Amino acid sequence: MFPRRSSSSNPFLLIGIPGMEASQHWLALPLCLLYVIALVGNCTILFFIWREQSLHTPMYFFLAMLSLTDLGVSLTTLPTVLGIFWLHFSEIIIEACLIQMFFVHSFAAMESGVLVAMAFDRCMAICLPLRYASILTNSVIAKIGLLILIRSFCVVFPIPFLTIRFPFCKSHLLSHSYCLHQDVIRLACADIKVNSIYGLVAVLFTKGLDSIYILLSYIMILRAVLKITTNDARRKTFSTCISHISAVLLFYIPLIGLSVVHRFGRHSSLLIPILMANIYLLVPPVSNPIIYGIKTKQIRTKILRIFLHTKISSQRSS
Repeated sequence: MFPRRSSSSNPFLLIGIPGMEASQHWLALPLCLLYVIALVGNCTILFFIWREQSLHTPMYFFLAMLSLTDLGVSLTTLPTVLGIFWLHFSEIIIEACLIQMFFVHSFAAMESGVLVAMAFDRCMAICLPLRYASILTNSVIAKIGLLILIRSFCVVFPIPFLTIRFPFCKSHLLSHSYCLHQDVIRLACADIKVNSIYGLVAVLFTKGLDSIYILLSYIMILRAVLKITTNDARRKTFSTCISHISAVLLFYIPLIGLSVVHRFGRHSSLLIPILMANIYLLVPPVSNPIIYGIKTKQIRTKILRIFLHTKISSQRSS
């Protein structure tokens, strides 16, 4: 996949928590639990949406896309994160690091695009309720999903090839338990201006534009909600957006925090970027299925029915 390099073939070294190397295996259990919650939660969301005909609507199709991206992020980073904390295995060859980097950034770009699609869905449902079904048809939803996939692939695809050309003669110690572009290029013994500029352009083209689209969508939603005459109707209408607003905040706040730390916090404690990276990695995949499971009546009802059915069956068998 990658061209041959003349640089050192020494592997990169991923990092757990500095100063806690001897006891960090205890963190493997809560990390493993978080991964289990993320995997089971998102698979549960996907199962209910696939199984229940009543959930075959645009809102839930976009939610399925969000769960797929969260699963992608979790599965991409799980081997190295648990490898470090459970097995104390920190080495990763450069090619494998670049492949992981590609998928981490691709799924992050996809998640940002899905959040825009979900904002568009809420905007159409509230601002144009009579035309909602005719605008967001299954064909349109499929095209939106394909566009999100193509955009993410095209934007991130050049990054590994721009990075593989560097000689890495400095320390091979990375700052996280998985590979990120901005973390890898700081170890290069060459001019990284092209990578830095392209990385900034890629972020602005994806997450920067996406955040603007989401903001504009909610400005339109707020204007529509304020035109509703009764307070109760306003509250019920806007409550349909709470889950999406939570998902947006859980994605963008850790992302902004991690970007700020990498660009302006070079002399700060190593613990800060590690903490921010793990929050950015685990909080959205863990929180999104919980938020949508609690706030979405249809999914909550299905889960409660299964729980009660299982409880009754176990009581009968005993």
